[in-house]
Amino acid sequence: MSVVLIVDDVQAMRDQYAYDLRRLGGYETITAPGGKEALVLLQSEPIDCVILDLEMPGVDGFEVLRVLREHESHVPVIVYTGTGNYDRCVRAVKLGAHSFVDKTETTERIVQEVENALRTARLSSQVADLKGRIAGETPLIGDSEPMVRLREQIGRLAPLPSPILIQGESGSGKELVAHELHECSGRKKGPFIARNCAAIARDLIESELFGHERGSFTGAVATRRGVFELASGGTLFLDEIGDLELGLQPTLLRVLEERAVRRVGSERQIAVDTRVVAATHRDLDREVEEGRFRRDLLYRLNVHVIRIPPLRERLADLPVLVAHHAAEICKRDGIRMRTFSKEALAALSRYDWSKNNVRELRNVVERMIYATDVEQLGVSHVPQEVLCSGHGDQSVGHEMGTLKGKLEEAEREIIEAALLRNRGNKTETARELGLADHASLIKKMKRLGMTS
Repeated sequence: MSVVLIVDDVQAMRDQYAYDLRRLGGYETITAPGGKEALVLLQSEPIDCVILDLEMPGVDGFEVLRVLREHESHVPVIVYTGTGNYDRCVRAVKLGAHSFVDKTETTERIVQEVENALRTARLSSQVADLKGRIAGETPLIGDSEPMVRLREQIGRLAPLPSPILIQGESGSGKELVAHELHECSGRKKGPFIARNCAAIARDLIESELFGHERGSFTGAVATRRGVFELASGGTLFLDEIGDLELGLQPTLLRVLEERAVRRVGSERQIAVDTRVVAATHRDLDREVEEGRFRRDLLYRLNVHVIRIPPLRERLADLPVLVAHHAAEICKRDGIRMRTFSKEALAALSRYDWSKNNVRELRNVVERMIYATDVEQLGVSHVPQEVLCSGHGDQSVGHEMGTLKGKLEEAEREIIEAALLRNRGNKTETARELGLADHASLIKKMKRLGMTS
């Protein structure tokens, strides 16, 4: 629920605005009798929008706007005046106000202005989030069979409200799949917020996820909303969910079941409308068996499972991925476009990319581009560790084999592991692997020479 702060030195006016915004807009409201009190609340409360009177004794509306601009606040401010002096309102907009209205405007118009301001703030936040994403993140490109199936599965699951668990190796594109699920859903106009459970400091993760109240612990100088609140109306992507400490897992389970959070230091439940997409590179069934992950939480998260194929299972996409990376890097750095010879692409295809998948491929492409000034890169420009670790390298004592044979071997291993996780249940295994039904799985097993 969005929180609106109404600032006016006339109590009857601010109370009326607060009542109307709660009744017609469904907003939570806070009031302040002057600019000084408003600035204190803006530091201590999670305010989403401000309705600000310009003519007040002491710290007036203009001073509030100046302070907010100095602190680079992103909270949208709607100013209003009862004098009919629109020059003052224009001056306020130049100081950073989102818009202005007259005190004689209808309540419906005020509610609409608040909604417009909140929508603009959400869009600005999303743009900033996209700009902050790691440069060179690879989109879901490729026409191999595994990628076609992956996109089809995303299309089927995106409209559903249930949680989704994404399984995939490091660098395979789990966040990209989560973002595609968001973009293909009815929530795409809402926020998409991503957090890596393994990257948040252990003593801050509860506050990061669920928020905290001012003074609830040392360093909590202001009230803060957690990512569940911030993502309400949209999608929350929890990467590396398998690294979430055991003590916090019951709290996460409760939030998923009750669709409400309780900030650290508060007893108040706050309803959230947040769709959770979680991801992991770990085998969560094994984590459950070894006591590191709660079985009930796993069952709550894996209502639907998407498995992202590692790069070695879709090597047919490697040429287009290499071309994509090369074009992106050359454009970013303003250098001449480079191409890759067939021999170079063949050498790259013999490497298994198990360390970091597509992200590792991108790093190798960048290294090759900057290793020489020639326009076409060949085998001699492929990093030595990639050449020496390729499937066909004799120094590692393996027989080269055919690409088809290697892919079939990988398929058998994947199916065997999935069958083991699902205790031999072919229907569940087919669903996990993104196959149409158990008959498709049996057909594939026969083709691979596996006992059905």
